Amino acid sequence: MRKVIGIGETVLDIVFRDNQPIAAVPGGSTFNAMISLGRSGVPATLISEVGDDRVGRFVTDFMRHNGVDPLHMSLIPGAKTPLSLAFLNEKNDAEYIFYKTTPPQGRGVNIGSPNEKSNQPPLSWGGVGLQLSSDDLVLFGSYYALNPDTRQQVKAVLEEARRQGAIIYYDVNFRPAHCHEVMRLMPAIMENLEMADIVRGSREDFETLYQIGEAEKVYAEKIAYYCRNFIYTDSDRPALLMASDGLRREYPVKKEQTVTTIGAGDNFNAGILFGILRQGITRQDIAQGLTAVQWDSIIAEGQQFAAEVCKSIYNYVSEDFGQAKRATLPTK
Repeated sequence: MRKVIGIGETVLDIVFRDNQPIAAVPGGSTFNAMISLGRSGVPATLISEVGDDRVGRFVTDFMRHNGVDPLHMSLIPGAKTPLSLAFLNEKNDAEYIFYKTTPPQGRGVNIGSPNEKSNQPPLSWGGVGLQLSSDDLVLFGSYYALNPDTRQQVKAVLEEARRQGAIIYYDVNFRPAHCHEVMRLMPAIMENLEMADIVRGSREDFETLYQIGEAEKVYAEKIAYYCRNFIYTDSDRPALLMASDGLRREYPVKKEQTVTTIGAGDNFNAGILFGILRQGITRQDIAQGLTAVQWDSIIAEGQQFAAEVCKSIYNYVSEDFGQAKRATLPTK
C-alpha cells in the first residue's frame, strides 16, 4: 500500500483551561495528522526529531502504539524535547506558548555524496535511508518548513519526493508569531508553493503573510502561478476549493459542539490525504485535474476527520473512528 511521509516538528502539548493543566499529549501539526492516519490504517512515518530524554522516548513509543513508524525520528543526545502550552479560551480555541532549545548536536538528517548510479545524493534521516515511491504522499508545512535550521533538510526531502513522483501536500500554517520574518522567509514559501501538488491554508495564514483575506484574491495573486490546487479554510465558515480548469467548490462546515479545536486543521489535512488514498488517486490524476465528484469526496473526508478531533481533548481522531475508516481503505 502507498504510504504517507510527514515532515514537521514534534512537541509535547500541555493543554490548559482556566489556567489549569488538563492534559499532556504528544503533538505538532504534522505529528497530529500522522497519528490520525496511523490509527486509520494508513502506512505512515514521520520525519522529525525529539530530545533523547524521557519525553522523547514517550513520544516515539506513542507513535509505535498508534501505527506510525518512528524509523526517521532522530533522538538528539543532550537535547530537550520541545514543549507547547495551549491555553483554551471560551470558544475552545487555543493560544500557544512554545518552549524549545536548539539541539546541541544539530539535526538528524544526512545528505551524503552523490550516488554513482543515480547521480543523486543519498538521503537519510534518523540514520536510516529514506525510501520514497511513486504516488506516495508527503505532508509538510508550518514554520518547520521555513526555519533556517531545518530548511535545507526539508527541501532535500521535497526534491527527492518530486524526483520519485510522490504527491506533495503543503499546509501553509503560518502563525502570527513569525510575522516579523515574512520578508526573509518569502523565498522559501514560494519554493514550497512551487513544489506542492496541493496547497492548503487558512484566512489567518494569508492575512499574516500577505495582508489578504479573500480566498479568490489569494489564489489569483499568490497561489495559482505556483500550484493550481488550493484549499482555503476559515474556521467554522465554508471551506473553498479552487483547482485547475477553473473548478470552484464551496463546502459548508457542520455546526457541532466542540471540546477543543486543537488539531482541527491538522486532521483536516489527514482526511484529505486519506481521501486521496481511499479513491486511489495518483499524482498523474491530480496533474490532469480531478473532477468535482472526486474533490467532493476528498473534502468530505477532511471535514469528517476535523469534526471528529474536536470531540475530545486529544489532537487526533479516536481509535474507534480510525478503526471504522481502516475498513474503507483499498487493500492494495
